[in-house]
Amino acid sequence: MKHISEYYQKDICGNLAGQISSGAKNLGSLTFMEVCGTHTMSIFRNGIRDLMPGNIRLLSGPGCPVCVTPNRLIDQAIALSRLPEIVIGTFGDMLRVPGSSSSLEKERARGAGIHTFYSPLDALELAKNYPQKTVVFIGIGFETTTPTVAAALMDAHQNRIHNFKVLASHKLVTPALKALLESPELKLQGFLLPGHVSTIIGRKIYEFVARDYHTPSAIAGFEPADILHAILNLVEQNRDRTARVDNCYKRSVKEDGNRIALDLMDQVFEVCDAEWRGIGEIPASGLRIREEFSDHDADGIEVFVEETREADGCICGEILRGVKIPADCPLFRKICHPGNPIGPCMVSTEGTCAAYYKYSK
Repeated sequence: MKHISEYYQKDICGNLAGQISSGAKNLGSLTFMEVCGTHTMSIFRNGIRDLMPGNIRLLSGPGCPVCVTPNRLIDQAIALSRLPEIVIGTFGDMLRVPGSSSSLEKERARGAGIHTFYSPLDALELAKNYPQKTVVFIGIGFETTTPTVAAALMDAHQNRIHNFKVLASHKLVTPALKALLESPELKLQGFLLPGHVSTIIGRKIYEFVARDYHTPSAIAGFEPADILHAILNLVEQNRDRTARVDNCYKRSVKEDGNRIALDLMDQVFEVCDAEWRGIGEIPASGLRIREEFSDHDADGIEVFVEETREADGCICGEILRGVKIPADCPLFRKICHPGNPIGPCMVSTEGTCAAYYKYSK
């Protein structure tokens, strides 16, 4: 395929869907989990669930970076925004995520200095232009966005821009996969691995999924034909009773990933244990700012943070673990909706609840 339109052609997608249906016959129930929020939205938006035979279930996992950010960090960001000398920089999805008693959107309405950016480099530019303020960028996301935050921190360090800081809550995908594979709550027959993250970390890093857990997996792109191709690959692995890590997104993903981006991350961050909403603490699944860059670590700013609590009735945690779906939530479509999100899964453009609300019947 040479042109993006080919990935949407009805005959190509129909042929792939037909191969999936015929290949899945007599295989019993198959549950495949995607661990990328962009996959979740693409699957819903393009009606891929409706193309699946009755014995294939597509399940959404903890692939939304906003959604897995723990309430404690959101409360900390809100507390920092109330300090007069602080300006908060954040990606847009974080604005409306409810904390324990407020949100960044509510704090901005009360007069707090809170700006949304597409890139942490824009927040760094704000710090350069307003040296009398301390600009704190909320660093969330997986390996896809982490290198850009690392680049901003490196720039600030080298140019001695001391009023630029990052509140870091970056996550690593592979430890989360291990936690899911070891969960007694889940029985999976395959993973759709994230395309964006894999452009950074490569294919080989996932080999433990097949080697140690005997679970098929396939790296997928984001267009309909990409996703259907990867699902067909998982069906074929189950049919052949094999477990591999196949790269179905070779036009973007290499074996070893992007060494420049990985080296930059390693210079600025070090691996640490991290809390994931709904899952708890996962060993070696997060990144914290190295001691050499501690002047730019917003976690060192003293501020009172309220006692963290979760919203009553919200099951975002179980949805992120893949043990429940939004329709199981008593708040879904009744109290919790895009105009009044109770949990982050309804806020983020990559959230499972947002996808169900917008696209499900």
